[in-house]
Amino acid sequence: MIGFVKGRVDDISEENVVVDTGSIGYNVKISPGTAARLPGIGEEVKLYTYTCVREDMFSLYGFLTRDDLEIFRKLITVNGIGPKGGLAILSVMSADELRFAIISGDGAAISKAPGIGKKTAERVILDLKDKVSLEDTLMHKEIQTKGGTVMDSHAQNEAVEALIALGYSTSDALYAVRGVQITEDMDVETILKLALKNMF
Repeated sequence: MIGFVKGRVDDISEENVVVDTGSIGYNVKISPGTAARLPGIGEEVKLYTYTCVREDMFSLYGFLTRDDLEIFRKLITVNGIGPKGGLAILSVMSADELRFAIISGDGAAISKAPGIGKKTAERVILDLKDKVSLEDTLMHKEIQTKGGTVMDSHAQNEAVEALIALGYSTSDALYAVRGVQITEDMDVETILKLALKNMF
């Protein structure tokens, strides 16, 4: 319904921000992580929003990136995870960390979110494991190189798969490859060597 809200930050709390668009101040629900990354009072912000409409409530949930909004939308499709639960999960982990947890079956990481128990965390993994992929985790198939060039992340995917074949867990492999500073001339072997250094 409302794709995004752009304006000046009028007020911030740990769970809410008021965005002044000029004639209207929108109350937008946010996670503590988002609150910590917002600009200061009076500065401009753009939040991608999810609109929740119920009989007795009209709420906006805001995110600094489309990626966060996308993973939130997937989260709230899980039975037992409403907008409040989705925001709670994203308050303790980033979109990428959540994907890592889903891919590697790390329910303990997800259940650190307030109000999310072990069974609910396992349901998140079960319901979403086919809806997230290595490509999603590796910056949606494209990566920004140090020189500013956009390149395909196929080499990164191959490096992750090679690490998994060597016996490393999926989450460890993903973290190691994501920690590599990519340059335009890198091939799979170079990425793999640098990723292996991140393992120690």
